Amino acid sequence: MNPLDYEFVGDLLKRRSGLVLAPGKDYLLESRLMPIARERGLTSLEPLVAELRRPGSEALQAEVTEAMTTNESFFFRDNTPFDLFKDVMVPAMSEARARQRRLRIWCAACSTGQEPYSLAMLIREMADKFVGWNLEIVATDLSAEVLEKAKVGLYSQFEVQRGMPIQLLVKYFTQVGEMWTIDAGIRAMVKYRSLNLLNDFSTLGHFDIVFCRNVLIYFDQPTKTQVLNRVEKLLAPDGYLVLGAAETIIGITDAFQQVTGRRSLYTPSQQDPVAQKPPASTVTAFPTARAV
Repeated sequence: MNPLDYEFVGDLLKRRSGLVLAPGKDYLLESRLMPIARERGLTSLEPLVAELRRPGSEALQAEVTEAMTTNESFFFRDNTPFDLFKDVMVPAMSEARARQRRLRIWCAACSTGQEPYSLAMLIREMADKFVGWNLEIVATDLSAEVLEKAKVGLYSQFEVQRGMPIQLLVKYFTQVGEMWTIDAGIRAMVKYRSLNLLNDFSTLGHFDIVFCRNVLIYFDQPTKTQVLNRVEKLLAPDGYLVLGAAETIIGITDAFQQVTGRRSLYTPSQQDPVAQKPPASTVTAFPTARAV
């Protein structure tokens, strides 16, 4: 791709999604955009970019943006955030919200649904702690395509094998041919919405826990700062923010501080960032107790 076309696509992606296309990523453009070009009978990216430049190309611009921002996901990815959810966030929230009995969780950039469904399964496993509670998991993504897949809750053998404990697979999935469909009750615990993090998201309401993992790494620093500062406005003063393992707030925002000794876990800066002590014993699931 010639430099002018490369710059044009980079500017388009930055404007529409915040994604920063670093120099030398021609191979990534080829792998993500050539399928779109072939669908239009094109043999290279140059005529595709020419179509993008034309007036009235909004639908194509959206398709190209989705193709470039669709990232992989898998169940219980990186493990640590889910351990922190069980051992730190749930004990703290179950105590702090004992009177209201309400908990709202936001999974930003949820991709094909593995992260919010992982949290939903953990909540179901800890159902005895949430009897009579109003629990809500809101999951958002820029891509309409991945959101549709997430809503259906149908995954391949490869997808359910990546990070999924066998006991949870057997308990919450049903095999349908070569695919696996997630339990309808788990699926109903997650509400999906289309959302671009560059746009206003104050209409989502307030949350107790926000998972915003592995998306800020694609933004430049001013965009990271803007997004994190707006997330802080939606997060409860004693709430938690979870970032990806390769992400940090250092040098980006003063709105959050890291929970002492807990990688990737943050609280609003006015809070004492000392982690809650883990529970003395593992929580036992009570299948008859419904979380919602």
